[in-house]
Amino acid sequence: MAKIKDVAEAAGVSASTVSRVLCNGPVSDKVRKRVEEAMRQLDYRPNLAARRLRSQHTDTIGLIVSDIRNPFFTAVSRAVEDEAYRNGMRVILCNTDENPDKEAMYLRLMQEERVTGVIFAPTRQTVANLDPAALGFPVVMIDRASRDVTTDAVVLDNRRAAAALVEHLLAQGYRDIAGVFGNTSSTGMERHAGFAEAMQQAGLPAPAQFVAPSVEAAEQAVLAMLAAEQRPRALVVSNGVLMLGAVRALKSAGLHWPQDVALAGFDNDVWTELLGDGLTVIEQPVGDIGRAAMAMLLERLDDAGRSPRIVVLQGKLLARGSSAPAA
Repeated sequence: MAKIKDVAEAAGVSASTVSRVLCNGPVSDKVRKRVEEAMRQLDYRPNLAARRLRSQHTDTIGLIVSDIRNPFFTAVSRAVEDEAYRNGMRVILCNTDENPDKEAMYLRLMQEERVTGVIFAPTRQTVANLDPAALGFPVVMIDRASRDVTTDAVVLDNRRAAAALVEHLLAQGYRDIAGVFGNTSSTGMERHAGFAEAMQQAGLPAPAQFVAPSVEAAEQAVLAMLAAEQRPRALVVSNGVLMLGAVRALKSAGLHWPQDVALAGFDNDVWTELLGDGLTVIEQPVGDIGRAAMAMLLERLDDAGRSPRIVVLQGKLLARGSSAPAA
């Protein structure tokens, strides 16, 4: 049976170069083709079991998300899995329901399984107490990040995106604008900050509700806002799950958008295109987020000593009927 040293000799390279090719590490296209041709000629098959025993790690990554029912995380998970498969790795998918206790449990599981690395969408509580160096594997955060934690991360420019929604509503003639934001993640806080800054720049108050990350919590919060003596004329909602709750609240109250209350929010879920003339949303680059996270994890495995970095991606405003000009 052919070994790495046999492939290296046939290709005219070092054994370490063959290893880099096997791990999709940095080598030139010319050298990669030469090594791959030598492997084909020698019918070389990497001994994955031996590699795992030497490294004390598996060719497996953990993907820990807050709510797999949320189409945002479903799409990001698909992109991560596609890239992992392409690189010869497997994925363990865990769902935490924004519960710090479940997050801690799954991080322990990742240690027990000796995963190669983890892609993680944590709550604010877990981020505040996280010690990446103690985990024993690299972590790439998605959707949420903290400047105080030394991990790689891929996030949306949440402040700019939320401000863009406010600016769009203002341009459409709306002034009494309120916000609904998730209360467990840094994402909700950042989007609220962008919302509040844009409203302040316009010289307007910025009333907002912070709710648990569920359809039911958002529905109840919006119903209370609609029942107030001075109900908002427009709503900015911080993700697709909460947007569904806002839609339910409007229907329950017998109100219509945009005639009674305009709606604008985040996540271009399929259903947002199908209601009335569609809901105005920020479309997140979900595929790019997943692919970038996997690429950063592979880079970290190749160069454990490099400085952590945050990749900030931009969203796209999709203006639809729910924010048509105010009467």
